[in-house]
Amino acid sequence: MINNNSSNNAWVVFCKNTDLRILKFLKSGFKHCFVILNDGDNWITYDPMSSFTDIMVHKTPISFDLPGWFAKRGDKVIRTFKVKHNNVVPLSFYTCVESVKRILGINKVFILTPYQLYKYLIKINLKKGDC
Repeated sequence: MINNNSSNNAWVVFCKNTDLRILKFLKSGFKHCFVILNDGDNWITYDPMSSFTDIMVHKTPISFDLPGWFAKRGDKVIRTFKVKHNNVVPLSFYTCVESVKRILGINKVFILTPYQLYKYLIKINLKKGDC
C-alpha cells in the first residue's frame, strides 16, 4: 500500500527493449527509463521518448500495484525518492535519463545512461535505507 503522505516517493522503470537502433549499444536490460509517481489517489507515469513525452494518469484503483505490474513484465523497477535542492541543473541533452534525473532532483552530470542511473539509485537507496 502507498503512503499517501509521502509525495517524495517515485519508482524508476528500466526497460530492456527499444525500437531505436541507435540505442542498441546500451547495456542489455537498460535501454530506456521512465518514472512512476503516486499522488495518493492516482498512479502517474512520465515517459520521455525520442519523439514525444507521454504523461498518463492511470485509471486504476490506488491499490493496484503499478510498479509490480511493470516488474512482472520483465522491467527493472526501483523505488526511490525525489530530492529537493536549489542548485542549478547543468545544461544537457534531452534524454530519458536526463528527464528522470530532473524529476528526481539528481544533479549529477556524468550519469548519462539508464544503467548508470540504475547503479546510482541503488547506491543512494542503500544510504537512505532502501526507501
